[in-house]
Amino acid sequence: VQLQASGGGLVQAGGSLRLSCAASENIFTFNIMGWYRQAPGNQRELVAWITKGISPNYADSVKERFTISRDNAKNTVYLQMNSLKPEDTAVYYCHALRVLNPYWGQGTLVTVSS
Repeated sequence: VQLQASGGGLVQAGGSLRLSCAASENIFTFNIMGWYRQAPGNQRELVAWITKGISPNYADSVKERFTISRDNAKNTVYLQMNSLKPEDTAVYYCHALRVLNPYWGQGTLVTVSS
Protein backbone atom coordinates (compact mmCIF):
# COMPACT_ATOMS: atom_id res chain seq x y z
CA VAL A 1 0.00 0.00 0.00
CA GLN A 2 1.31 3.43 -0.92
CA LEU A 3 -0.06 6.71 0.37
CA GLN A 4 1.04 9.81 -1.51
CA ALA A 5 0.53 13.03 0.41
CA SER A 6 0.66 16.41 -1.28
CA GLY A 7 -0.56 19.97 -0.96
CA GLY A 8 1.69 21.37 1.73
CA GLY A 9 3.40 24.72 1.45
CA LEU A 10 3.93 28.14 2.93
CA VAL A 11 0.88 30.23 3.80
CA GLN A 12 0.21 33.29 5.89
CA ALA A 13 -1.80 33.09 9.07
CA GLY A 14 -5.50 33.09 8.27
CA GLY A 15 -4.95 31.40 4.94
CA SER A 16 -6.00 28.01 3.66
CA LEU A 17 -4.45 24.87 2.23
CA ARG A 18 -5.85 21.57 1.05
CA LEU A 19 -3.86 18.41 1.57
CA SER A 20 -4.45 15.31 -0.51
CA CYS A 21 -3.65 11.70 0.23
CA ALA A 22 -3.84 9.42 -2.77
CA ALA A 23 -3.89 5.71 -2.00
CA SER A 24 -2.64 2.98 -4.32
CA GLU A 25 -5.59 0.79 -3.33
CA ASN A 26 -9.31 1.15 -2.87
CA ILE A 27 -9.72 3.29 0.24
CA PHE A 28 -12.92 1.48 1.10
CA THR A 29 -10.74 -1.41 2.24
CA PHE A 30 -9.33 0.71 5.07
CA ASN A 31 -11.14 0.87 8.38
CA ILE A 32 -9.85 4.34 9.17
CA MET A 33 -8.02 7.03 7.25
CA GLY A 34 -6.70 10.17 8.75
CA TRP A 35 -4.06 12.83 9.14
CA TYR A 36 -1.40 13.22 11.79
CA ARG A 37 1.04 16.05 12.21
CA GLN A 38 4.39 16.49 13.88
CA ALA A 39 5.92 19.83 14.74
CA PRO A 40 9.65 20.15 15.54
CA GLY A 41 10.34 18.86 19.04
CA ASN A 42 6.82 17.53 19.44
CA GLN A 43 5.26 14.11 19.29
CA ARG A 44 3.14 13.11 16.34
CA GLU A 45 -0.48 13.94 17.01
CA LEU A 46 -3.73 12.86 15.42
CA VAL A 47 -5.46 15.73 13.67
CA ALA A 48 -8.49 14.26 11.93
CA TRP A 49 -9.83 10.86 10.95
CA ILE A 50 -12.65 9.40 8.99
CA THR A 51 -14.19 5.94 8.87
CA LYS A 52 -16.47 4.25 6.39
CA GLY A 53 -19.70 4.82 8.20
CA ILE A 54 -19.17 7.32 10.99
CA SER A 55 -18.89 11.09 10.98
CA PRO A 56 -15.38 12.55 10.88
CA ASN A 57 -13.54 13.33 14.08
CA TYR A 58 -11.14 16.12 14.87
CA ALA A 59 -8.62 17.13 17.47
CA ASP A 60 -9.92 19.99 19.60
CA SER A 61 -7.17 22.26 18.28
CA VAL A 62 -8.48 22.08 14.70
CA LYS A 63 -12.25 21.78 15.15
CA GLU A 64 -14.26 24.28 13.14
CA ARG A 65 -11.17 25.02 11.00
CA PHE A 66 -10.21 21.73 9.36
CA THR A 67 -12.39 19.38 7.34
CA ILE A 68 -11.51 15.84 6.35
CA SER A 69 -13.27 14.24 3.42
CA ARG A 70 -12.88 11.30 1.07
CA ASP A 71 -13.42 10.68 -2.63
CA ASN A 72 -13.85 6.96 -3.03
CA ALA A 73 -13.76 7.16 -6.82
CA LYS A 74 -10.32 8.77 -6.70
CA ASN A 75 -9.07 6.74 -3.72
CA THR A 76 -8.13 10.03 -2.11
CA VAL A 77 -8.63 11.61 1.28
CA TYR A 78 -8.44 15.36 1.70
CA LEU A 79 -7.78 17.72 4.57
CA GLN A 80 -9.10 21.22 4.00
CA MET A 81 -7.38 23.58 6.39
CA ASN A 82 -8.83 27.06 6.91
CA SER A 83 -7.96 29.90 9.26
CA LEU A 84 -4.46 28.52 9.61
CA LYS A 85 -2.38 29.55 12.60
CA PRO A 86 1.39 29.53 13.11
CA GLU A 87 0.92 26.68 15.59
CA ASP A 88 -0.41 24.55 12.74
CA THR A 89 3.09 24.48 11.29
CA ALA A 90 4.17 20.85 11.06
CA VAL A 91 4.80 17.93 8.77
CA TYR A 92 1.45 16.36 8.00
CA TYR A 93 1.24 12.62 7.49
CA CYS A 94 -1.49 10.62 5.89
CA HIS A 95 -2.39 7.45 7.74
CA ALA A 96 -4.54 4.43 6.95
CA LEU A 97 -5.51 1.44 9.05
CA ARG A 98 -6.66 -1.88 7.65
CA VAL A 99 -7.63 -4.28 10.43
CA LEU A 100 -4.51 -3.94 12.62
CA ASN A 101 -2.10 -2.92 9.87
CA PRO A 102 -1.10 0.77 9.77
CA TYR A 103 0.19 2.54 6.68
CA TRP A 104 1.88 5.93 6.44
CA GLY A 105 2.45 8.44 3.70
CA GLN A 106 5.72 10.31 3.36
CA GLY A 107 4.58 13.59 4.92
CA THR A 108 4.03 17.04 3.52
CA LEU A 109 5.31 20.21 5.19
CA VAL A 110 2.89 22.97 6.13
CA THR A 111 4.41 26.26 7.24
CA VAL A 112 2.19 29.06 8.51
CA SER A 113 3.84 32.45 8.86
CA SER A 114 2.61 35.10 11.30
